[in-house]
Amino acid sequence: MSGGLLVAGTTSDAGKSVVTAGICRWLVRQGVKVAPFKAQNMSLNSFVTREGAEIGRAQAMQAQACRIEPTALMNPVLLKPGGEQSSQVVLLGRPVGELSARGYHGGRQQRLLGTVLDCLAELRGAYDAVICEGAGSPAEINLRRTDIVNMGIARGARLPVLVVGDIDRGGVFASFFGTVALLSREDQELVAGFLVNKFRGDVSLLEPGLDMLHGLTGRRAYGVLPFRHGLGIDEEDGLRVSLRGAVRESAVAAPVGEDVLRVAVCAVPLMSNFTDVDALAAEPGVVVRFVDRPEELSDADLVVVPGTRGTVRALEWLRERGLAAALARRAAEGRPVLGICGGFQLLGEHIEDDVESRRGHVDGLGLLPVRVRFAREKTLARPVGEALGERVEGYEIHHGVAEVTGGEPFLDGCRSGSVRGTHWHGSLESDGFRRAFLREVAAAAGRRFVPAPDTSFAALREEQLDRLGDLIEQHADTDALWRLIESGAPRGLPFIPPGAPA
Repeated sequence: MSGGLLVAGTTSDAGKSVVTAGICRWLVRQGVKVAPFKAQNMSLNSFVTREGAEIGRAQAMQAQACRIEPTALMNPVLLKPGGEQSSQVVLLGRPVGELSARGYHGGRQQRLLGTVLDCLAELRGAYDAVICEGAGSPAEINLRRTDIVNMGIARGARLPVLVVGDIDRGGVFASFFGTVALLSREDQELVAGFLVNKFRGDVSLLEPGLDMLHGLTGRRAYGVLPFRHGLGIDEEDGLRVSLRGAVRESAVAAPVGEDVLRVAVCAVPLMSNFTDVDALAAEPGVVVRFVDRPEELSDADLVVVPGTRGTVRALEWLRERGLAAALARRAAEGRPVLGICGGFQLLGEHIEDDVESRRGHVDGLGLLPVRVRFAREKTLARPVGEALGERVEGYEIHHGVAEVTGGEPFLDGCRSGSVRGTHWHGSLESDGFRRAFLREVAAAAGRRFVPAPDTSFAALREEQLDRLGDLIEQHADTDALWRLIESGAPRGLPFIPPGAPA
């Protein structure tokens, strides 16, 4: 059996995905054959593998950190929220139905434990090490009975657990102690220690607290990772994106031309695969922001209507907020608009939806000559094509089937005047196409913007993954970390009362 580790967190967004990717990149640079794994992921940001399976984008990026192709085994259960109370369940890359939170946690989730353990065992049989990511916190005591992603998978596969805490939020020592103290004796036996994330300042000032934590819990800290701007891989949860704010950090390099380009992304409800615009934000001189008010479209050189898990709901939201009228004005003025996936669908003439919203016939914005019918079977594909004289790769994840009745062809979608629409996610990551597209946007906007000739989005991703690997290599006790992966949790770890409630 190969080595393994579960990276858990004191909270959601503590840095589990980033730390998992960093450990994976550090290991692969040591010549270790490593794979990522997350038993259950809740995310509206997903990816399509080469075999046509849908998994979380975070696991796809972690696979890139491992320098391997992602597969459905790496994320056997994906939950795609359709609102506050229900989610689409994707099992081994294929949708199997919609379930309420109560229905899922009431029995369906626990029945999937055998499936996820089988997937993990298959990966462990093929790789030297498998680095698993937990979800939320392992101390969600209300969900422990049916847990398959934190201590459930750790117990089932006898994985040592490393708990990550975000010290930038404050309260990290209480969070570490409380996380352990709320676990059962059997679960505590697998919690090997802690990793501090996003520390600012002099580490020597933190050491007395780490020593006291060791004394209180019998568990050591495996490292203190410093705060670094601009780190991170593809976000998991579109529901947590700020409605109004910049996309990460635009490249610090100065614009090549005399002007910048301003991109406004409509922050539609249930926004999915908003990572599509990361490639735009990586371009020097391109400023990308999420917006939710019509006046914020007025000075934008390009408006993007992104994907969504609720196309009809997003359409209503655009109308309620006055954004639909603002988009229509832009189209009439010949100012660029790009719709992607659900954003493409709602730009069309009408939608027949008896699957997602079950609203039947709904009028679209009428900006593209497209009619959309929602099919029960989901389209999952990795298309390759050409646009603007450049090769383009993308991926498709949608129930809506588009009938294009006019306009000019554009990535299996269409263009009408200044409005373009496509089902292809990830198309802007194709460097040549992105530059050609931005040149057209700049010309339409009258901006003296020039795309940088050498921006490689793939290379920037690799650099970012290497930075994550550097953080682990330079600021974690890698010898101790490898012993943990290879040999499991130390024996004789003390029990910290009170433990899990009966």
